[in-house]
Amino acid sequence: MGLIYLDSCVVIHAFEDETDTGERVRAALSREQDGRFAVSPLVMLECLVAPIRSGNIVLQRYYEEGFRQFDIIDVTQEAYLHAANLRARFGLKTPDALHIATAQHRGCSALWTNDQRLASASRGFAVNVFA
Repeated sequence: MGLIYLDSCVVIHAFEDETDTGERVRAALSREQDGRFAVSPLVMLECLVAPIRSGNIVLQRYYEEGFRQFDIIDVTQEAYLHAANLRARFGLKTPDALHIATAQHRGCSALWTNDQRLASASRGFAVNVFA
């Protein structure tokens, strides 16, 4: 499928969630044998806030080591401009608009999320892998 951008919620569930939801996310990731996965520094920021806030150094280090398995793609100026357009047109929050714009500008084949609003705003580019 090519390079797949992972929304923060996908990474959090894959790394932390021991419920059926987490299992479904991990199964979806393992089924994508030909694909590579990407995250941005924005995803890293969103994933690290809770462990840092709670002082959970073990979980923080787990994330930091886990991020190494993904391609890290930068958020470009063009992506910020595209995100502004998405925000204005679809009423998305800034981080959500940046996730879509970053993935699209870096040539990702899809954005995996659990947010149906992103699927609508991206005309199907974002895929709800929790469904």
